[in-house]
Amino acid sequence: MKRKLIAAIGVAGMLVSIAACGSDDKDSGNKAGPDSFKGETLTVWAMDGSTPPNWTKDLKAAFEKKTGATLKFETQKWDGIQQKITTALSESTPPDVIEVGNTQTPAYAATGGLADLSDLKKEIGADWTESVSKSSVYEGKQYAAPWYFANRVVVYNKKIWAEAGIKDTPKTRDEFYKDLETIGKKTKAEPLYLPGQNWYFFDGLTIGQGADLVKKEGDKYVSNLADPKVTKAMEIYKKYASYSKAPKDKDEATPQQAEVFAKGNVGAFIGMGWEGGTAVAANKKIEKDLGYFTIPGETAEKPEGVFLGGSNFAVAAGSKKQELAKEFLKMALSDKFEGALAKESGVIPNKQSLESNLKGNAVAEAAAPGAAVGGTTPLIPEWAAVENTPNPIKSYMTSVLNGKSPAEAAKAVEGEINKRLAQKN
Repeated sequence: MKRKLIAAIGVAGMLVSIAACGSDDKDSGNKAGPDSFKGETLTVWAMDGSTPPNWTKDLKAAFEKKTGATLKFETQKWDGIQQKITTALSESTPPDVIEVGNTQTPAYAATGGLADLSDLKKEIGADWTESVSKSSVYEGKQYAAPWYFANRVVVYNKKIWAEAGIKDTPKTRDEFYKDLETIGKKTKAEPLYLPGQNWYFFDGLTIGQGADLVKKEGDKYVSNLADPKVTKAMEIYKKYASYSKAPKDKDEATPQQAEVFAKGNVGAFIGMGWEGGTAVAANKKIEKDLGYFTIPGETAEKPEGVFLGGSNFAVAAGSKKQELAKEFLKMALSDKFEGALAKESGVIPNKQSLESNLKGNAVAEAAAPGAAVGGTTPLIPEWAAVENTPNPIKSYMTSVLNGKSPAEAAKAVEGEINKRLAQKN
């Protein structure tokens, strides 16, 4: 998967209110079949890198054969997409189907810009993986459909692990700690590169602890950073950071952790699968030593929680082609085309039963087990402002790593978090 795709996944941007324009026009038809929608054109906005060529070609051919309509994909850039979608959904002729970031979906739904797809969920979504479908739901209604996802894994240097005498990858968190300790004792390598502000890894740890970063007080959301479960997640992060010499006040992109790893003197780092490619681009010699494994959890039976970044498909409430749009979703999200997308792009599909299509893809095989126990940032429109730079949760993380208690660090930033949660979108 392209780095620009994954980098944009799950990043909350500026959100402004929109008024969706409905339509009194009748749908193009009620039943799909040859020529049911002849002469119609369905416009789908998909992000750059999301639609691999073979998948797109085959889907287009199948859709047009079944419906008689023309399928038109319009590729969009991630940069500035939130504002572009916001504007499009407010117009009288919006694109019919739109790819939206999974964590952004509730904000668009809250404005009234997305069509209710609850009936479609009943028809085709009974076995969607719960963790990936959750971001499509807002206030109990299905406003989008889960399309594809990705999450973090452990990227490791096989050569360093072999030098340390480690013969297998760890299956539990304690085994992982032990392996890192062994690398530190038996090699000259830095066991783990983990900067102090790898925020999405921390979010995964909170998910693993069953923690919520916000809580509701009355009719508003406030920080839940002082919750004991969040504290436990931060303590786990701090334990991992004890094996690293990375800066405590930087994130994984400053410097690029994959480029640090590429120098060949780091045992492992926690990141997206595409970062292995970044390492190889920086040092071709590292390629033969690259390995991947699932981030281990407390027990071997359940992997660590992970942040699930990904995309959903939504239908514009103002589209005059609601039935045709639903026919597209039925086909695009079918086992045939979800499986084909997973196989061609190495992304996590919307059903666990389709993960067999990832076989042979080392990164995807490492990522898949975590998807079922993964989650996202809080699925509320108010969350977007919290992650804006400077992210107060990153400040919290650095404070804890520098010696403050989690309670003290949480207290220092919760005012700012609450202020951002109170902002009107």
